[in-house]
Amino acid sequence: MAKDVLVSIDCLVYNHEEYIVEAIESFLMQKTNFDFEILIHDDASTDNTASIIREYEEKYPDLIKPIYQKYNLFSQSATMLQINQRRAKGKYIAICEGDDFWTDPYKLQKQVDYLDANPECDLSVHSAYQYSEALNKVVGKVRPSRKSRMFTAEETILGGGELFPTNSMVYRRVKADDVPVFYFDAGFGDYPLAIHLAHNGQVYYMDEQMSVYRVDVKGAWSEKTLTNTINSTKQNDATANLLDKINSHTNFQYNETIEKTKKKNYFYLLIRQQKFKATFNKEYAMFLLESEFVKRIWRKFWKARYYFKDKRDSFFVKPRKKLT
Repeated sequence: MAKDVLVSIDCLVYNHEEYIVEAIESFLMQKTNFDFEILIHDDASTDNTASIIREYEEKYPDLIKPIYQKYNLFSQSATMLQINQRRAKGKYIAICEGDDFWTDPYKLQKQVDYLDANPECDLSVHSAYQYSEALNKVVGKVRPSRKSRMFTAEETILGGGELFPTNSMVYRRVKADDVPVFYFDAGFGDYPLAIHLAHNGQVYYMDEQMSVYRVDVKGAWSEKTLTNTINSTKQNDATANLLDKINSHTNFQYNETIEKTKKKNYFYLLIRQQKFKATFNKEYAMFLLESEFVKRIWRKFWKARYYFKDKRDSFFVKPRKKLT
C-alpha cells in the first residue's frame, strides 16, 4: 500500500562529496508523525557525490529518490529549482541544498504543524547558524528577527536573498506551481520564490536555529557567481531586471519598495567594488544610517578577525606530534 507523502524534501547537489552525508543524515533524523520523501537532484557531479547518494538510495529505496544528471544544467543556465518540485508528491516542500544540513530533529514537524494550523500562511522559515568552511567554525547566524513573527511582502523584497536561509524554507507546493517563468531569470530561485509566496499569502518566521548554512564553500552558487567584480555586476543587473518584471507583474503594488531595493543593492555593489567615494552622497545616505549597514560591517570585521587569528595561530603554533 502506497504511503501518503506530506513533505517532499528538495535537495540540489553538485560536487558535495564532503557534505552530502551530513545533509542526508539530517533528513533521516527527522522525527515526524507524517511520511516524507527525499528528492535529490545531482547536477552531474564530477567527484564522489553520486556514489555516496547511490549507497543511501540502496539502503532507503522507498525514501530516497535521486536524479543523476548526465550533463551539468547550471553551466547551461538552466532552472533547476522546479525539477524536483515537478515530481514531488508532498503537500509541502522543504528545501536544503547538499552542502547544508538541519540540526533540529523536530524541524519539519514544527513547521508543518504551523502551516497546517494556519492555512493563510504559505511559507515557513527559521533562523540558521552560519558555518565558515574556510575557518572551520560557526561565525554567526542568519537571524532576520529576534522574535517569531510574520514578514510582509515588502520586508521580503527589501531583505533580499540573504534574508531567510534557503535551508529553512518549507512551503505549500500548490502555491509554487503557478510561479511565473521569469521569476527564475536571475539564475536563482529562493529569493523570487519567497517574494511570490509573500505576495500571495503569508510568511512566518520562527526564531529558532534549526539548521546550518555553510559559507566559503568551494563550488557553491554564491562562490561561483559573486567572487569577482564582473560577476557581481552581472548578478546585480539580473536582480534589478527580475525586480522590474515582478513590479510590472504585481501592478506596481510594491513599486516604492522595489525601487529602494534596487538602489540598496547597487549601494552594496559599490562597496564590494571598493568605490567608497561614490557611496557617500545624498542618494545613499539612508543606507549608511540603517542598522543593516552596521550589521554587515560588523560581520565583515568579525570574519576578518577570525581569519587573521587562525592565520596567526597556524604560524606560531607548531604541529602536534603524533601519538605513539
